[in-house]
Amino acid sequence: MARNPQLNKNGELIHLLSIEGLPKAVLDHILDTASTFVSVSDRDVKKVPLLRGKSVFNLFFENSTRTRTTFEIAAKRLSADVLNLDIARSSTAKGETLLDTVANLSAMHADMFVVRHSESGAPYLIAQHCAPHVHVVNAGDGRHSHPTQGLLDAYTIRHFKGNFANLTVAIVGDVLHSRVARSNIHALTTLGCAEVRVVGPRTLVPSDMAAMGVRVCHDLKEGISGADVVMTLRLQNERMSGALLPSSQEFAKSFGLTNERLQWAKPDAIVMHPGPVNRGVEIDSAVLDGPRSVVLNQVTFGIAVRMAVMSIVAGHSA
Repeated sequence: MARNPQLNKNGELIHLLSIEGLPKAVLDHILDTASTFVSVSDRDVKKVPLLRGKSVFNLFFENSTRTRTTFEIAAKRLSADVLNLDIARSSTAKGETLLDTVANLSAMHADMFVVRHSESGAPYLIAQHCAPHVHVVNAGDGRHSHPTQGLLDAYTIRHFKGNFANLTVAIVGDVLHSRVARSNIHALTTLGCAEVRVVGPRTLVPSDMAAMGVRVCHDLKEGISGADVVMTLRLQNERMSGALLPSSQEFAKSFGLTNERLQWAKPDAIVMHPGPVNRGVEIDSAVLDGPRSVVLNQVTFGIAVRMAVMSIVAGHSA
């Protein structure tokens, strides 16, 4: 069987391309390492020297606010030199191929590429063709994967709930177009979550979910009843083709999370959202801003998790 391209021959993480296929020990190592970085944000000098002298290139071929900014903060807190490529004005916009762009950036002595791309598999392609000393971190590719989001969500759940073994997690909304949902499913099932549910209208739940070991629900009450964690997802209208939904208002009527509906979950259930949020569609403002929401904690923990990922992959050779 071919070796996982994310791991070297010793089973050490050299790229982070997808959570799928990574052993539990690797995920635990990332989460444990992240926990050591959380306190860095509370220091007067918010830096550690682990990536001093290294160059991290942020290659965001797709728009992002939280992800790009938290990767930049994470890299700078590791003392790396960070370069943000302006894709709209780059040679790629002039017709240069992705691999030629990467080859030229590698010649500028890049040590790590953080890649966000609308095409599934783009980070894998870059990892296959970059120099052996260069590490690639997937910051989201098409509908495929968003591994650091899955990891920061897992970290947030572990922080608030402890052991995964007794937890029921419900992921509600546009699962079909969500790379976040797929990464969370792989992370939570690998980490031993008792039950993962995907909840949404039939048109927005892919047919392969049951094969991934999750429970599929097309009714919100059934989906979140007794859940320890309720994660809502944004309707990704920009990725939709055809009339998958009557309207956002129709979705909100059947699947929008309100305080009244949240009572179906456990009394101490936490509410999560990967952002950006459409208030009043997938989640009411009263829930988003309420005491059970940990959405801003997810953003904060995302810096520590991305610090952990970058420090771990940079510490191992191919």
